[in-house]
Amino acid sequence: MSKKKVVYFWDPDVGNFHYGPGHPMKPQRLAVTHSLVHHYGMYKKMMVYKPYRATMHDMCRFHSYEYIDFLQRISPHNVQNFTKSLGMFNVGDDCPVFDGLYDFCSRYTGASLEGAMKLNHQCADIAINWSGGLHHAKKFEASGFCYVNDIVIAILELLKYHPRVLYVDIDIHHGDGVQEAFYLTDRVMTVSFHKYGNYFFPGTGDMFEIGADSGRYYSVNVPLKEGIDDNMYMHVFKPVMQSVMDFFQPTCIVLQCGADSLGSDRLGCFSLSVKGHGECVKFIKDLGVPLLVLGGGGYTVRNVARCWTHETSVLINEDISNEIPYNEYFEYFAPDFSLHPDISTKQENLNTRQYLESIRQFIHENLKYLSHAPSVQMQDIPTDIFNLEDPEENLNPDIRNHQETEDRRIEPNNEFYDGEQDNDKEEADLDV
Repeated sequence: MSKKKVVYFWDPDVGNFHYGPGHPMKPQRLAVTHSLVHHYGMYKKMMVYKPYRATMHDMCRFHSYEYIDFLQRISPHNVQNFTKSLGMFNVGDDCPVFDGLYDFCSRYTGASLEGAMKLNHQCADIAINWSGGLHHAKKFEASGFCYVNDIVIAILELLKYHPRVLYVDIDIHHGDGVQEAFYLTDRVMTVSFHKYGNYFFPGTGDMFEIGADSGRYYSVNVPLKEGIDDNMYMHVFKPVMQSVMDFFQPTCIVLQCGADSLGSDRLGCFSLSVKGHGECVKFIKDLGVPLLVLGGGGYTVRNVARCWTHETSVLINEDISNEIPYNEYFEYFAPDFSLHPDISTKQENLNTRQYLESIRQFIHENLKYLSHAPSVQMQDIPTDIFNLEDPEENLNPDIRNHQETEDRRIEPNNEFYDGEQDNDKEEADLDV
């Protein structure tokens, strides 16, 4: 098997943001993960980049101008001037206003966007951005600790060159923001494995949410019950993903690796091990399709770091020691200081083989309705945000790509959808 070219994005400041005292989302988990990746020496096997920072224009490719403008202007010091806007944009409790909020969004979104561009230009086979994967953010509002949906923005970039993009989500929460964005298009298939029922956030992701209009059968949901373990997860994950690959035949995959599906997560109720979670990543990587790998949820910091470190090693095909190397966060991993401790829970597994088989069967039958590997017409679309080959050109917004490159790009007019309240649904001239 030929060696994969892996790019890894790391912004030294992204782990320094703080959602506030007591908030379960801790960007510091990114610094802990990177420290392990570094001390295991894995940076030698990847191209490590300090990422591009997304502009307001980049974020408005999916989000409304009013919402992004609000994120840019709000701060803990002027929050009392925005009381009406806080409610309108769902910012406050789960999604608090904190110092550097817009800057944080710009950093994690820019890394996902640049990852998409590296894949588009074949500068990489796999791009990793553990700071990304914030899958709940909606067009007009924040949701579930997520402000800007870097995934949707990265997929829109991938659609410039790729006729079909597959999105796979193994976070414990349903990937609702991404599903909603692409609910009407057959060019993006969204597949989400998640806890569903008992009012578990966000409350969406029923098996019968299958897409609409051109996107009918292009939304795939695997609603799971609490306590699922490695064995049962694989029992449903591998056959569903194999069916999806056979019928959809994507030319690029985006994988959201939320680590809150691990056992013992502060907000989760599954019982996956680090190796079991990583097995999903290995399965997707081994498909050999260009791959953008993103983070997501995960609220027990030491286990998030273990998980994403292990998955980095899977992506670069490197066996690393179970013994965690000494690093500045070493005490986080006491008492065992191992990469693969037992994190299973005593929680009963409420998923039966019969239940999982019924989901798998339902999905397989639906996939048969697909127009096999849909094709798209070539259309003219906007140029790249910068030229990856020539840093000098990056500074000059007036330089345009060669016409031959332009002609290779693709874009239809039904790229994204924002539920019943979508104002843009009928318009064919979206700047996406």
